[in-house]
Amino acid sequence: MDLTDLSGLPRLPEPLSDAVSRFASYLDAQRGHSAHTRRAYVADVTDLLRYAMRHGSTRLDAIDLTLLRGWLASQSDRGLARSTLARRGASARAFLRWAHRSGLVPVDPSARLASPKVPRTLPTVLDVEAASRLLDGARAAADEADDASRPAALRSWVAAELLYGAGIRVGELVSVDVGHVDSRDRLVRVLGKGGKERVVPFGIPAARSVEAWLTHGRPALATAATGDALLVGERGGRWGQRQVREAVHRLAAQAGVDDVAPHALRHSAATHLLQGGSDLRAVQEVLGHANLATTQRYTHVDAERLRSVYAQAFPRA
Repeated sequence: MDLTDLSGLPRLPEPLSDAVSRFASYLDAQRGHSAHTRRAYVADVTDLLRYAMRHGSTRLDAIDLTLLRGWLASQSDRGLARSTLARRGASARAFLRWAHRSGLVPVDPSARLASPKVPRTLPTVLDVEAASRLLDGARAAADEADDASRPAALRSWVAAELLYGAGIRVGELVSVDVGHVDSRDRLVRVLGKGGKERVVPFGIPAARSVEAWLTHGRPALATAATGDALLVGERGGRWGQRQVREAVHRLAAQAGVDDVAPHALRHSAATHLLQGGSDLRAVQEVLGHANLATTQRYTHVDAERLRSVYAQAFPRA
């Protein structure tokens, strides 16, 4: 796929197209972003350059702060969310900072570019009882499934147990290989954001689901082309993130709990760890957060829970 022509619009002139391609290579080699983030950054930069062309700027060094502000304002006028505007501003800053360091522009015009503040939202979490209902329901569905449907039910069970029990991201889950799981010591090795590897513990229920999946589920779906993937789809290939999301939504519906995405199981695990007395640094290590401030969001979740309990139970609330 041509990274500089993502939307079917006319192609960029060769100098601009070449700059975007070089920036994409830089993201691949240096920044450690996920594939999704790289695609978003490249698409944002391409949109910026097309906006610049429409306003008579066909060279990188013609892009200035006024043009950047006009581009973001045009995005706002289209009704894009603040989070999207913030990401597009970050994309522009990353690109122009790289272009300046690479000698493509004499100054970085984005140094004074301000992005809209994104309201901090608390992550969706299940309480302990709801999380248990979802996971127990997944186990029961696997136990009660007939021979034809059992592999899929086991796969949903092990996916939910690892998402919650190890607090890993869905992208990390689908990248796990069989050799990355140590069932004896109950550890799983995952590759997180920025290509950072970490080893995460999981509990006895998750270990049971892994054992059941490896014994009765995976062999029924694996083919000669499967390779080392832990989670395998119906055609023998590595299971994908979309399929994991669909499975978690089904499990939530079957358990009668709030509809959640896979990431909510990770959020729930972090919140429950803190509620159980774990310190922030330990939770940060489990989740693979580069910044402790990211982990601190979960203290706000717990505070909101306490505030709700206080309001309902205390006579002078």
